Amino acid sequence: MRWDALFADMEHQLDAAARQDRADQVADLTRAERASVTLVDRVGVRVGERLDLTLRAGERLSGRVLEVAAGWLLLADDRREHLVPLGAIAVVAGLAQGSAPPSAVTRRLGLGHALRAVARDRAVVQVVAGGATLVGRVEAVGADHLDIALVHPDSGRPTGRSSAVPFAAIDRVTSV
Repeated sequence: MRWDALFADMEHQLDAAARQDRADQVADLTRAERASVTLVDRVGVRVGERLDLTLRAGERLSGRVLEVAAGWLLLADDRREHLVPLGAIAVVAGLAQGSAPPSAVTRRLGLGHALRAVARDRAVVQVVAGGATLVGRVEAVGADHLDIALVHPDSGRPTGRSSAVPFAAIDRVTSV
């Protein structure tokens, strides 16, 4: 009788150890999977929904996520659309825990692709970069910078001046 109790106790201990091993493995796998999730993956689930952003310069933007791609997102508020490089974002509020990896096509659409579309439209935009605000038309987009032909903010007439802005300095490009 005593042997039965001893073996039963050992069996319970082995079962408990096996359950703990499984729990540890699940926790390790969960941490490993979570470590592979990018901000693009998390924001991608929020397309069509509202997010609040704080940019590295302290500016706050709030709006509906229209598109998300590698390195940028397009946010629309009540009046304008904002193309925001992910590197310019300091804080994102309103994200859920879920994630969705972008498609293979979206993964390849970098900031340069989005800025080339802005250049094709020839629309007047506001480029905020490094504390400067430039108003003009994106003339050309290089590998790591854009050229903006400046316009008078009140009339939209060209000033005859242009500036180059490195992608790394851009906080946002906003429709005017």
